[in-house]
Amino acid sequence: MTNRISRREMLLRSASAAFALTLPPSLLDYPEFGFDAPSEADAVRLRAWATALRSAGMNRSSVPLGRRAIKVGELAIGTPYEPYTLEAYIKAGGDPKSVEPLTVSLTRFDCVTLVESSLAVARASDDTAKPSWQRFSREVERMRYRGGKRRGYTSRLHYFSEWISDGQKRGLLEDLGRDLGGVNDTRPLRFMTEHRSSYPALADDEVFRQIGEMERSLDGQPRWVIPAEEIAGVENRIQTGDVLAFATAIPGIDVTHAAFAYRGNDSVLRVLHAPLSGGAVEITRSTLPEYVAKIKRSTGILIARPLSA
Repeated sequence: MTNRISRREMLLRSASAAFALTLPPSLLDYPEFGFDAPSEADAVRLRAWATALRSAGMNRSSVPLGRRAIKVGELAIGTPYEPYTLEAYIKAGGDPKSVEPLTVSLTRFDCVTLVESSLAVARASDDTAKPSWQRFSREVERMRYRGGKRRGYTSRLHYFSEWISDGQKRGLLEDLGRDLGGVNDTRPLRFMTEHRSSYPALADDEVFRQIGEMERSLDGQPRWVIPAEEIAGVENRIQTGDVLAFATAIPGIDVTHAAFAYRGNDSVLRVLHAPLSGGAVEITRSTLPEYVAKIKRSTGILIARPLSA
């Protein structure tokens, strides 16, 4: 695995250097679209990764979206983990009641932004070698916000189980949990309001009230968790590129981590993710059942299949 990663990184660096010489000025300036322009490194990566998909014949919509996203995830291996990037504007004095800035990057990830960005690059690369940063950003936006509409802080899908259910409503993915024998987790989600001091945006009373309303609105919404001990029995039905969320017994919260299911040439089911431990995007050496078994207070997984919507 180490040699394969090193060779991929060498090719990516070569492609990136070539693309840096051909970037049109307009690629770096999109204020009219309501989000920041990319850094040069981000813009180079988008074009290089899209070209890699095209060269592999994986930019076509006929190829399952999950497989295309996994190709992007492989190219991202070694990219640094950076937490709390979506909260940085709050810490810098931003207003959580105003339209939230769209934070996107291909040069740093946390667990959720890796999933969103890999899917967004795959969607933005459909049938083209030169996807725009606007298209990529819009794809992230419609996954990250309730109903695909970016408004204030509370419009973001803070609980990943709602990220799944909201995406299913809009045809972005299919929740597989129930069909794979999942058990409905009926515990109320109250972690944010019960840990108000951990979320700077919740210092605002109105935002705190709205987050409380959001949490209560999720009561009764099914969360289908495949128990940890049952994963091995259904792993043959899990495809590379399926989105995984790792359920937890911690009170008030649904999941503690998000990732992709990954099958390499050996067909063994592993995990492609951006972990806090290790500090960079990686593919686990352990299998998915082994990985889940090692997570403290883990109860199982939620699983969803990305769709080419």
